[in-house]
Amino acid sequence: MTDMTDPAGAGQVLKVSDLSKSFGALQASKNITLDLRAGEIHALIGPNGAGKSTLIKQISGELRPDSGSVSLLGRPVDDLDCVARARMGLGRTFQISALAMEFTVLQNAVLGALGARGGVFRFLGNVMRDKALVAQAEHALERVGLLSDAKRRTADLSHGQRRQLEVAVALTLQPKLFLMDEPMAGLGAGGSQALTGFLDTLRHEAPILLVEHDMDAVFALADRISVLVYGEVIATGTTEEIRNNAEVQRAYLGEEEPV
Repeated sequence: MTDMTDPAGAGQVLKVSDLSKSFGALQASKNITLDLRAGEIHALIGPNGAGKSTLIKQISGELRPDSGSVSLLGRPVDDLDCVARARMGLGRTFQISALAMEFTVLQNAVLGALGARGGVFRFLGNVMRDKALVAQAEHALERVGLLSDAKRRTADLSHGQRRQLEVAVALTLQPKLFLMDEPMAGLGAGGSQALTGFLDTLRHEAPILLVEHDMDAVFALADRISVLVYGEVIATGTTEEIRNNAEVQRAYLGEEEPV
């Protein structure tokens, strides 16, 4: 691996150390080490099948690695499940939507706020009468531009609006960092530009580990980029360093010209 950044990792919010994961003969993660620092967007790029979503699942606690460790805010979280990690401040958006499609926009956001509180969902009607939860949810919806759609059924939203709602649900957790798995997927040019602008402001609230195929968004947003190929990080650096890295050009970006 080529690491072109300061290894000291000042202001680390997330530290991933030597994570490895195999599925039979397939090694999806090979001794992956990376970090996320306060105030930054760290993009994780690579071809399909490189192991990006597998890595995100290990960081979030959904999937247990074979070896290695994950630390959040300086605390090892290897023994914590995804719910406990979320309560510590790890906010996640998904490659495939995890929203409750038959619920309203507001109901989805309120359930996110309930999870942040550590509550247990039993009767939706009772939850929706909790003024503090509703206010927290409405604030998150306002931030992503969905407050006027609060009463709409989630299934009736456009694809781009559902991506916005996922971000709003993550915001209700008041996260210390975000894991975002292809938030631009399925968005048109206008939707991608709008979400790129919002994420650019969001980094100042909580840093973002961003998995994304939209290279325009990656190069517009990322402070650092790590390139994952066949389950291994082959380079980490600034956008310019990654653009001009010969190994990255051969393995992912293409040899004709730097992107």
